[in-house]
Amino acid sequence: MKKDLKNYLINLIFPAIIFGSTTGILTGAIVMLYKFCASHIIHLSEKGYALLKENLIFVPFVLAGLLGLSFLVVFIHKKAPNLRGGGIPTSIAVLRGIITFKWLRNLIGVFFLSLVSFLIGVPLGNEGPSVQMGTAIGSGTVSTMAKTHKAWNRYSMTGGACAGFAVATGAPISGIMFAVEEAHQRISPMIIMVSSISVLFANITAEILSPILGVSTSLFPKMEIVSLSLKNIWIPIIIGVVMGLFAVIFLNYYKLLKNLFNTHLKKIPHAVKIFAIFTVTLLLGLLSQSYISTGHEVIMSLFDGNIAIITLLLILVIRTTLTLCANTNRITGGMFIPLLAIGAVLATLIEKSLTAIFGLSGQFHSVILVLGITACIAALMKMPITAIIFAVEVLGCYENIIHVIIVAATAYILTEIFDVMSINDTVVEERFEELAVSHQSKVIDTCVTIQKDSFAVGKQIRDIFWPPSLFVLSLKHAENNNQKATKHKGNGIQEGDILHIRYTTFDEERTTDELEAIVGVQEK
Repeated sequence: MKKDLKNYLINLIFPAIIFGSTTGILTGAIVMLYKFCASHIIHLSEKGYALLKENLIFVPFVLAGLLGLSFLVVFIHKKAPNLRGGGIPTSIAVLRGIITFKWLRNLIGVFFLSLVSFLIGVPLGNEGPSVQMGTAIGSGTVSTMAKTHKAWNRYSMTGGACAGFAVATGAPISGIMFAVEEAHQRISPMIIMVSSISVLFANITAEILSPILGVSTSLFPKMEIVSLSLKNIWIPIIIGVVMGLFAVIFLNYYKLLKNLFNTHLKKIPHAVKIFAIFTVTLLLGLLSQSYISTGHEVIMSLFDGNIAIITLLLILVIRTTLTLCANTNRITGGMFIPLLAIGAVLATLIEKSLTAIFGLSGQFHSVILVLGITACIAALMKMPITAIIFAVEVLGCYENIIHVIIVAATAYILTEIFDVMSINDTVVEERFEELAVSHQSKVIDTCVTIQKDSFAVGKQIRDIFWPPSLFVLSLKHAENNNQKATKHKGNGIQEGDILHIRYTTFDEERTTDELEAIVGVQEK
């Protein structure tokens, strides 16, 4: 019993606490610094646009600068391809073991390239880069502190990704759920434990640094949300249906734009495409700030004011198109807040329609916005559970939990009926297809023996982050292992057990190294 407890503490609890807490503290500090820089850069961008409006003579000089920046961005992307596009899908691909990256280069590159996007006003957010930086910090923690414990790398990166999301959005529970519902799409005690530890320490760090840096830990200020009765249950159903159908159109529109840029406009240099997006952003920004930037201010203005329907329609169409074009051309930045802004605009249009048709009271304005944002997360990102938690945790809609569940479920079910993939899953699939095209795959069917003191000892098969596309076909217990369950080891994998596995790999040496980090070095 004492030996089991010792192994349990040394091989599971202590590493989870050490790697999780270190990753959380560092992620909390760096993401808070990042939010501080981003807020000042965005403010500087707004002042720059205001100044440029009054002095249009400087527009050609700004365009020349944007042209230079476009070529610089493409040059950096060639040196570090994983800096391209949204941070969340890149992180998911890394966490699932599909791609690898150099953590320090990625951390620094994402930090500064996303700030460039904010300065120009490209409608991308800071939550994606925060997740990607957290992932990089998690990798750096293990590679720096424990090079011989490579099997912990993806767990630490998962904790960092969750911590980055939690600090960026002010949603710690949603951050933990991100690992389960989006990153790995499965429930595991180890995933929850490492994610919870990282998120806990990241949020403590953020709370300490918040008054020092003058950066709020909350995404939105506290709002007064009216409570809906059961007789108003039709409201979330309508919002869910409209948002679900919009998500189907939106996600197919994304495919259309992706096909346009990658097929019909393939011969146009990437730098020219990015310059075109920068130029359109500049021109739209001179017309109205509502068309550009992260979208946070758009959401706040919708909560506070009354915007004309024609203006809302313009914002919806322009922000949707520009955000998707930026993402399709892999400009560095996140999609979470920009998509919430699109959801909030559509929710406001729904409210105006319901008011005109049914004479809906204006007191429902805020709750309809919240339900619209919730449906947006559930449908556009296909994260219904995270959407429900986010609505309660960040938007304060705890008195309308039934309506929140209904709107999230309705919107999500519609996307399932029409069989559309979320943007994140689409990008991850693209990364896998890129590997398949550029590398020769090999299918390996073999058996491995669990070595003494290896990472796998005492753990359940479901808890282990195996190399991608690996399936454990069978487990044969060692003859001297009677598999007597104990308080700490349960009926997990034990020394001497033989696993029959099958996997597809594009890099046999890398996959073998990753596998041996889990089961131990095999005899040749």
